[in-house]
Amino acid sequence: MDPAAAIEISDLHHRFHDGTVGLDGVTLVVREGQRLALLGANGAGKTTLMLHLNGILRSHNGAVKVLGQPISRNTIKSVRSAVGLVFQNPDDQLFCPTVYDDVAFGPQNMGLPPEQVERRVHESLREVGMEGAEGRNAFHISAGEKKRVALATVLAMDSRILAFDEPTSNLDPRGRREFIELLRGIGRTLIIATHDLGLVRELCDRAVVLSKGKIVADGEADDILADAALLRAHGLA
Repeated sequence: MDPAAAIEISDLHHRFHDGTVGLDGVTLVVREGQRLALLGANGAGKTTLMLHLNGILRSHNGAVKVLGQPISRNTIKSVRSAVGLVFQNPDDQLFCPTVYDDVAFGPQNMGLPPEQVERRVHESLREVGMEGAEGRNAFHISAGEKKRVALATVLAMDSRILAFDEPTSNLDPRGRREFIELLRGIGRTLIIATHDLGLVRELCDRAVVLSKGKIVADGEADDILADAALLRAHGLA
């Protein structure tokens, strides 16, 4: 075990019910504090891999450890507290009557006392620039604001690892710029599945390219982005 590893994935395979291969022998170690980009065309396996990080998808072929803990029935609660997933579409993550309720949902389900829940809600919303929005309906705010609130829902869980699926999708240029700056200021392990190579260049120190469920390249983000032939070969040019 790598004592500095946030995520350890060993020979992970996943096949969907229709027989489609989602992951084909993925082995990957993500160290604490890294900002890792997961790159690849649609269907490459990025989202499938992300969903294994906190046990939404489980496979009997291969292993996933989070902060040294294998994902199992006994560890799933602590794993899901450690790994916060932020979905591509925030409407998949926000479902409560108010912003406050959405951000409070996770801490409440952890069994935290009301005063601690309230503190986490306010601190998380302040961190994402949405302080004062507690009473608003999440379905009546802008796309950029929804992204921020979705991020606040995992920050309120005090997750040490944040995993994002296409965080800049559906944002206008200003919203994209502001969200990248927000992510830049978060001092946690970040795993970002994206097609936005500009985001990778600005934010990530490491990049992994997936193709047909396999890792085909892994290295410093600048080196991966400079390999035009590699990017073209895998639909990323």
